[in-house]
Amino acid sequence: MPDIVISEYMHGAAFEALRSRFNVLLDAELWKKPDLLAEQVRNCRALIVRNQTPVTAALIDAAPELLVIGRAGVGLDNVDVKHAEQAGIVVSFTPDQNAISVAEISMGMMLSLARFIPAADQDTKDGNWQRNRFMGTELYGKTLGIIGAGKIGYLTARRAMAFGMRILAYDPFLTQDNILLSELQAELTDLDNLLARADVVSCHLPATPQTMGLMNRERFGKMKRGALFINTSRGRVVSEPDLVEALKAGIVGGAALDVRSEEPPKTGELESLPNVILTPHIAAFTREAQDRVSRAICEDVARVLDGKPSISAVRSATPKRLAAK
Repeated sequence: MPDIVISEYMHGAAFEALRSRFNVLLDAELWKKPDLLAEQVRNCRALIVRNQTPVTAALIDAAPELLVIGRAGVGLDNVDVKHAEQAGIVVSFTPDQNAISVAEISMGMMLSLARFIPAADQDTKDGNWQRNRFMGTELYGKTLGIIGAGKIGYLTARRAMAFGMRILAYDPFLTQDNILLSELQAELTDLDNLLARADVVSCHLPATPQTMGLMNRERFGKMKRGALFINTSRGRVVSEPDLVEALKAGIVGGAALDVRSEEPPKTGELESLPNVILTPHIAAFTREAQDRVSRAICEDVARVLDGKPSISAVRSATPKRLAAK
């Protein structure tokens, strides 16, 4: 039986190093087979997932030998962290390793929306040369509203500053004297004020009961008319029908979404709108970020299996199950 089960795609030197020391089962499609996954984890000591494997209470209960769950990424909405903690299992994740890549794609989305880059590219490839059709706007002098000023929000804002943008930030866990906000010369404000003033709104929130559907009809209605909306965080933060309504009404001038409320999504109205850019949850998918993420999670899982405390545990750094034995 495997020591470690990996239920989604992973490769690289860190994975090979892990496999050289432990019995590792890697099945990139295992997340699609919940019954088989439950069978495979029955005697394993570690489970490594990305964002597609639902690590439910039932799955945790099916793995009595499990000591550590490694989440290769930052979001923990697919892991029942509370139940894992109650079961004495360490939950490890990689909170910072993909932040640069996500910040960079957020900037790419801003530029793409402001300058109609995807539409102009496709139109030109279709044999046209319609310069006047693609009159864009500069980011210089505009106001960027960051919803969620954690590491990714901070790095996005830093890059926006280089474009000459002013920064507004909404984050209920920060105060105005936060050193990172000071560095950004950012104004910490409430969400309604940010929406009313920002020319570009960029979402960087985790999926929690408090953030689910945060961007809904009411909040889109409070946005500065024609402002751009970007979401590279979690799809369920946004009510997609309400966003479609706001886009059609011209309240939101354009939207770029890397994440969806359902992944993969069913084709709907968002896919048909010309002022929408959609990508398949690729914000963290760069070679550099994935190398950092894989290395961090593989090394941390190995630490726990070697009897050492986790470096990047969500809460408890050592498995209570191990202590009990």
